[in-house]
Order: sequence, then C-alpha cells, then structure tokens
Amino acid sequence: MDLRAELLKSIWYAFTALDVEKSGKVSKSQLKVLSHNLYTVLCIPHDPVALEEHFRDDDDGPVSSQGYMPYLNKYILDKVEEGAFVKENFDELCWTLTAKKNYKPDRNGNSIITHQDAFKLWCLFNFLSEDKYPLVMVPDEVEYLLKKICTAMNVELNSCELDDYLSQESQGQGGLTVWQFLDMVNSGRFLRGIEQEAVSMAVEEVYQEIIEDGYLWKKGQLRRNWSERWFMLKPNVLSYYMSEECKEKKGCITLDKHCCVEVLPDRDGKRCMFCVKTSSRTYEMSASDTRQRQEWTLAIQTAIRLQAEGKKSLHKDLKQKRREQREQREQRKAAKEEETQRLKQLQEEKERKLQELELLKEAQRQAEILLQEEEQRRRQQHEEMQRTLEIQLREAEQARASMQAEMVLKEAEAERQRKRILELEDMQERLQEALQQEVKARQDEEAVRYAQARLLAEEEEKLKQLMKLKEEQEEYIIKTQREKQVLKQEMENKNKCLEEAQKQLEEVRVNRQRADQDVMAAQRKLRQASTNVKHWNVQMNRLMHPIGPGDKRTNVSGGGFAGYQPLLSRKDSSLK
Repeated sequence: MDLRAELLKSIWYAFTALDVEKSGKVSKSQLKVLSHNLYTVLCIPHDPVALEEHFRDDDDGPVSSQGYMPYLNKYILDKVEEGAFVKENFDELCWTLTAKKNYKPDRNGNSIITHQDAFKLWCLFNFLSEDKYPLVMVPDEVEYLLKKICTAMNVELNSCELDDYLSQESQGQGGLTVWQFLDMVNSGRFLRGIEQEAVSMAVEEVYQEIIEDGYLWKKGQLRRNWSERWFMLKPNVLSYYMSEECKEKKGCITLDKHCCVEVLPDRDGKRCMFCVKTSSRTYEMSASDTRQRQEWTLAIQTAIRLQAEGKKSLHKDLKQKRREQREQREQRKAAKEEETQRLKQLQEEKERKLQELELLKEAQRQAEILLQEEEQRRRQQHEEMQRTLEIQLREAEQARASMQAEMVLKEAEAERQRKRILELEDMQERLQEALQQEVKARQDEEAVRYAQARLLAEEEEKLKQLMKLKEEQEEYIIKTQREKQVLKQEMENKNKCLEEAQKQLEEVRVNRQRADQDVMAAQRKLRQASTNVKHWNVQMNRLMHPIGPGDKRTNVSGGGFAGYQPLLSRKDSSLK
C-alpha cells in the first residue's frame, strides 16, 4: 500500500462525514475548508488562488467525490512528500471529522475503549482494510487484529463465537465497516472481564507494533550522553524526534542492505542495549525492557531485509501475503465448486446413461418375453398339427382295416346273388366315404401348407426383428464402448442371448423340416389310399357284370363275378 492509498482512505472518511444528506455530494464551502486543513496537516504550501478558483461560488451546486478527485490529486496528493509531515496529525484531522458523525460510544461511560483507543483502532482498520470503497475489513483481517490485541493481553480469543458474529454481520458487504468493528469492540462481546486500562495498553502495543514507532534511549555522537527520543520506523528510514508530537525532528538513520543490527551487553548504567550499524556510523540505543528491544531489533532487521528485496514494511508485506492467501483460497474454493459442479454433471450424465441402459434392458426383456410367447404358441400349433396328423393316420389305418374286412365279407357273400346288390350298395357307400376322406385329407393338406406358409412368414418377420435388434445392439455397443467399458460384459451377455435366440431359430427350422417330412409322409399315405380306391373301383366293375345260367365259375377268388357274364348272355338270346 503506497502513501497515496493510505491518505485517500482517511480523506474518504472525511468526505463522507461532510456528506450530511448521504447524496454523494458535499458543498463547495465545506470542501474548501477541508482542502485548507489538508494543506496544513500535510505541510503543503498553500495555493489560495487555485483553491478559490476551483471552489468559487456559482450555480453548479455541490461537488461529488469524483468531481473532487481531480483537484485532490493535482493540488494535494501529487505534492505530498513522505516524511515531510506527521501522519498521525493527518489521521487525527480526518478522524475528528468522521467521528463526530459516525462514532457513537456508550453515553453511560460503559465503553470498553477510550476515544483515543478508538482513534488508534480506526488507524489500524485503515491499514488492514481492503483498497475498495466503501472501506471494509475482511473477516480474516478482523480475526488477525483481534488476535493481536488478545495476545497482547495474554487472553485467548473465542474464534467460534467470532466466526458466528462475522457470518451474521458481514453478509452482503464482504466484511465489517470501521463503525461495526468499533461497536463490536465496545460491546465487550469478545473482551469480557478485562479492564479498560489493559485494553488501552494492548491497543497501544499493537498500534506501535504495526505503525512501528515508540520511545527509545539514544546515545549522542558528540557529547556521548543518553537522550530519550521518539523513534518512527519507515520502510527505508528510522527517524527520531524530540517527542511523539513529531514537531522537532532530531535526525534520521537511512536503512539499506549494508546496515545491520546487533545486540549489545549492558553498560554505562543502561540495559537492553542494541546498535544499528550503517556504512558511515554506529547508532547505540536502549529499550525499556528485553521484549521491546527484541521487537525493535526484529522490526529494523525486517525493514533492512525488505529494503534489500525491494519490498515495503513487514506488516504491509504480511498483509499482502494474507491477501494473496485469501485470493488463493477463493480460487481453490471456486475451482472446487467448479469441479463439484462438473462431477455433478458427470453423475447426472451417468445416471441418464444408466436409465437408458435400463430401458434397453427392459426392451430386450420384453422382446425375449414376446419371442418366448411366440415360440410357445408355435410349439402348441405344431403339437396340434401333429396330433391331427396322428388322428388322420389312425383313421387311414382304420379305413384300411375296414376295407380288408369288407373284402373278406364280399368274397364270402359272392355265392349269394340276392345279397350282391346290398353288398354293392354298401361297397359304394364305403367308397364314397373313402372319397370324402380323401377330399378331407387334401383339404387338411392345404390347411397344413397354409399354416406352414404362415409360420414361415412369421419366422421371417421374427428373423428380421432379431437382425434389426442385433444391428441396434451393435450400434449401441460401438457408441458406448468409448464412454463406458463397464458395459462390455453386459453387451456380451446380450450377444449370448442373441446367439441363443438364433439357436432356437435353428431349432424352429429343424422342427419345420420335420413337419415337412411328416406332410410328405401323409401325402404318400394319401397316394396309397388313392391307389387302393382305384383298385376297389376295378373290383366293382368286375362285380357289376351279371351271371348267366349254366356258366361255370372260374377263378372265383381272383375273378370275382366275371364268370357269370356268358350265362347272362345266353339267357338273353333265348328270350329273344
């Protein structure tokens, strides 16, 4: 943090204190008085002409902070020289303006801190606050400052209670304002049971540690006597004054990489001695106690080291490191949230894929169920067809046995002429029944062929469906094997199921061939039955010839009634 940024923070408080209506603008007369006071405390030569010219009375009305900044930069901040003014006087001016309006201690006198302690805490707040307006101190810096104060009093800070308080108070603004911070300290919420003097001493110690100033005894160069001086440590110089008002500067020690600090033994009635060695002179000093000597030696050594590294003061450097650590934590948190979001998206994508896979499995199960139902129906049809063919075969066997029986009866009754007509009529009826059976067998054959053709069509349709399902499965395997190797085993199971379905289809084809063979066997039986019918037709034609008187029966068993034909012929001729 450079000097300009430090000054702007205090000036911002003074400007907002003059903005009574909280409109973001201040009257020109008030800005003229503020600018004149800034000239004085910053030890800048007055420029009354520029002041009157810039803030002359006209009709423009009040001036905003943006309108005041050009004048502030050009005529005040650009002319400020570090070490030429007392920073504490400048802070007191801005604190006086803003405290009247904003700082409200307990009217009953129950405040934990005094008005001077509040001023020092305000200065520490400005040092540790962020470089963004309105000024706030992030929770980490609030905890850091309170821990420093509690450490100085040898008490322990309740971090859990502080975190709860900060989470409630800093919502929406990223931290605490200085007035929230002072109200929190005055409330005694984190400093219960501690005397006001102890708090004041702790605030003074932390203020001197961070602001880096305080009293030391210094040995003179010429007179070699010891004098108490007010020392103020800056990044590159250690200045000393007659008193803490810093009105009379007695000298300064320039710090560079060639300087060093050494601890000296007690002598000349002085204790806790140390010296600062430069390239031209050695400065001997004495602290009030060992702790103060250690703090000063450490602070000066740190300033020398930071000067050699091109950095600023220790606490500014530590503040910058804490800021960088906060930014890194925020970046890690953002990265973690982004990674969590990405993992959540991947999980959702995985769940969606699993749902799709479950749908595919369900579709496959439904297809398998349909295929099993179709196979069962086809088996039932095949069994019914087989039973029908067996019934027809038994009927054919029965018909053949009946025909053989009829042959025996006809041969036995050949000698009885009077029963021939009845036998012939019976034979004719049986032949008609055989013909009807043949027609029925042909119709059954046509039905079997039609059923077989329908089964073939259904089998082809199922085969197409199976091939289509196989193509879909292969496309899905090619699509998903790049994303999830876990699905490989499941797809192999699907292929096994498909192979089993193909095997079942092969079995269906074998059963169909068997059915074709059964049909061919039935056709052969039908042809045999047709041959038998033709044979009986021949026998009937032979039996239809009449028997003449006096004709000899020759070959009765083989010729049937053919021997009666000449006898009938002779009888007819005699009648004529």
